[in-house]
Amino acid sequence: KDQINRGGEKVAAVEVEEQLLTHPAITAAALVGVPDERWGERSVAFVVCTGTAPGVREVAAHLRERGLAGYKAPDEVVRVPALPLTAVGKVDKAALAQQLPRP
Repeated sequence: KDQINRGGEKVAAVEVEEQLLTHPAITAAALVGVPDERWGERSVAFVVCTGTAPGVREVAAHLRERGLAGYKAPDEVVRVPALPLTAVGKVDKAALAQQLPRP
């Protein structure tokens, strides 16, 4: 799914992913929506990085500088060594979501 519904606001994952890739430390990124009691869904950015991974605040500031609305910033940033791929070569977002603890 490439759209996240966070508190009634629609967030296009591809738009955020493209901007995440403009951060100098991020070499690959995937934005995943996960269930949230308060917001309906919250967004988690899975990132592959060189050097130190940026935190949530740094990512939010970077995205704001790139012109994205504040609600589009991920609620969490998780560093991963690589993004898992499906058999057809697409990022396996379901596998990424399963890496998170269940509420």
